[in-house]
Amino acid sequence: MKIHNAEIGLAHAPFVIAEMSGNHNQSLERAFRIIDAAVAAGAHAIKLQTGSQDGMTLNVDHPDFVIQDKNSLWHGRHLYELYGASFMPWEWHRPIFDYCREKGIIVFSSPFELKAVDFLNTLGVPCYKIASFELVDLQLVRHVAMTAKPVIISTGMATLSEIEAAIAAIRETGNEQIVLLKCTSAYPANPENSNLLTIPHLRSAFGTEVGLSDHTMGVGVSCAAVAMGATVIEKHFTLSRAEGGIDADFSLEPHELHLLVEETRRAWEAKGCVRYGGSSQNELASLKFRRSIYVAHDISAGDILTTENIRVIRPGYGLPPRFIDLLLGKHVNRSLKKGMPMSWEYLA
Repeated sequence: MKIHNAEIGLAHAPFVIAEMSGNHNQSLERAFRIIDAAVAAGAHAIKLQTGSQDGMTLNVDHPDFVIQDKNSLWHGRHLYELYGASFMPWEWHRPIFDYCREKGIIVFSSPFELKAVDFLNTLGVPCYKIASFELVDLQLVRHVAMTAKPVIISTGMATLSEIEAAIAAIRETGNEQIVLLKCTSAYPANPENSNLLTIPHLRSAFGTEVGLSDHTMGVGVSCAAVAMGATVIEKHFTLSRAEGGIDADFSLEPHELHLLVEETRRAWEAKGCVRYGGSSQNELASLKFRRSIYVAHDISAGDILTTENIRVIRPGYGLPPRFIDLLLGKHVNRSLKKGMPMSWEYLA
């Protein structure tokens, strides 16, 4: 699978997405600085969010529209006000798309309403992201799929049947370019709630590329996800958590994003293949540190091999230790000096 000029799959290093979200803090200049920092850190893509307050919710005075969870970062905030602070102004999109292309980083977005899909399409967006809470909006999912561009979907709290319905809606349009992201819908999320074993299960169940939308702090969970077969990693990104922002508290800073890119690549490289026996080139030099059978004292021609004159020691250039019992009691056909590696040709 390909997104713009980037290959996505198990044969390629993880595709790392820096999610800007609302961390631009309503400053276009800050958005540009976030892009610069993501490029410097080695991220492959920047992701935006495209929508509007009226496209997301209603501006009504009712408890249903106020976040009641006291453990939430956004406790007490009205949905309409919260979305107003987080969405990127639509007039910023074109300059941001142009800037990303100039800097050589892929840029795409999560549309939160139908007209946002069409708007992004006019900008030449290379793919779309369906946010986890929008997965159940099959009208939106179908509209995205009909663009014939790759669709990345965060699964969040979706059940297996809800994921199946979203994938069916995409495939019904003839679009097979799908990436499912395992996602824990907590902000921030805890590693113990990440359930990364879901990643290979998703790949097996739906035959799609699978990645992780990671809301935990640090890079450990993302590296573990790559070991589980994740080919895409998405992380929220900001210039500085101390400067605040809608998602700043669970976003990576530039040095952490750089670490994420490096360590997920290392995790991917470390997977390798099934191999035993130390057959890699880097291990050949270590053969000398294995044990083998050596002459421990000078031996004359015709002498018998004993536990005194041959021993299992390092280095590993003699006969393997498993043959020691076969050698003991045998006669030698020549004189052997202490320190010689034992060989079959020395037996009478």
